[in-house]
Amino acid sequence: MTYAADQLRDEVAYVAYHFHWGLDQILDLEHGDRRGFVTGIAGLNARASEG
Repeated sequence: MTYAADQLRDEVAYVAYHFHWGLDQILDLEHGDRRGFVTGIAGLNARASEG
């Protein structure tokens, strides 16, 4: 199974925007780790918007 290029691009943009990491840094992450950061950022954003 291949990972959708659009989804990968969205994840990279999301992490780069919020953490200011470079492309190489983000692409070096394992898929599960990258998804974990995406989920974590989303949680931080949700909590911030509640307060």
